[in-house]
Amino acid sequence: VVTGATDGIGKAYAEELANRGMKMVLISRSKEKLDQVSSKIKEKYKVETKVIAADFGEREDIYSRIKAGLEGLEIGVLVNNVGMSYSYPEYFIEVPELDKAIDQMVNINIMSVCKMTQLVLPGMLERSKGIILNIASASGMHPTPLLTLYSATKAFVDFFSRGLHAEYKSKGIIVQSVLPFYVATKMSKIRKATLDKPSPETYVRSALSTVGLQSRTNGYLPHALMAWVFSLLPTSTAINLIMKTNKQIRARYLKKMKEK
Repeated sequence: VVTGATDGIGKAYAEELANRGMKMVLISRSKEKLDQVSSKIKEKYKVETKVIAADFGEREDIYSRIKAGLEGLEIGVLVNNVGMSYSYPEYFIEVPELDKAIDQMVNINIMSVCKMTQLVLPGMLERSKGIILNIASASGMHPTPLLTLYSATKAFVDFFSRGLHAEYKSKGIIVQSVLPFYVATKMSKIRKATLDKPSPETYVRSALSTVGLQSRTNGYLPHALMAWVFSLLPTSTAINLIMKTNKQIRARYLKKMKEK
C-alpha cells in the first residue's frame, strides 16, 4: 500500500515494489492520475493493482473508506509517503492561507501516518511480519526556519517511526524512518536530477536496499554524507545556515513572482 502514489517518491516506491512482484494498492487524491499510474504498473510489471481515491487533506472521514478498500487484503508493506510542503520558504505568519495550510499539513503529514498505521498494523501483527516505511524528511532532523511547520511535522514522523520500531521490532515488524534531502520531484520543484538531488527512482532503489539494515536512514549515500556533515555542526550553526539558505530561496521566489 502506497499513499501519495501518483507522483515523485511515492510513485517510485509503487513501481519499484511492483517490479519486485508485489501487488499494489495505490492511494492518492486524483482518481484520474491513479488510474494512469495503475494501468502503467499493471502493464509493465504484470501485477494486480487496486486504487483508492482519497484526499488526506480533508477533515471528512476518509479512513473508514480506505479501511473498506483494504478489507481482506494481506498487507506486507505500507509506504506512508503522502506529504505536502510550503510552496516556497516563508515566515510562519506570512504563509499564504495559513489557516488552511496548518490544517492540511497536520492532516496530510501527521494524521495520515498515524491513521494508516492503525489500519494495517493489526494484520501485520497477526502474521508476525510487515514493513512500514514512513517518508519523513531531512528537514525533520533539525528545526528548519522558513519551513518551520513542515519541518516540525516531519520531526513528528521521524519520532513516531523510531518509537514504533522499538515497540514492534520484537514482533517481526520493521518500521523505518526515511529522511531524504532534496529529490528531483514536483514537490521540491527540482527538474533536473544531480548526484546530490537524485531522481525519485534512483533514490527509492537506494532507500529500499537499507530496509532491515537501518531503522532510520537518509536512504541514499550522498544524503547520508550531508546528514553526517550537518551532525558535526553545533545546532545553532546548522539552524543559522538553513535560515540563510531559505531566505535566499524565498527572495528568489518572491522576485520571480513580482516579475510575472
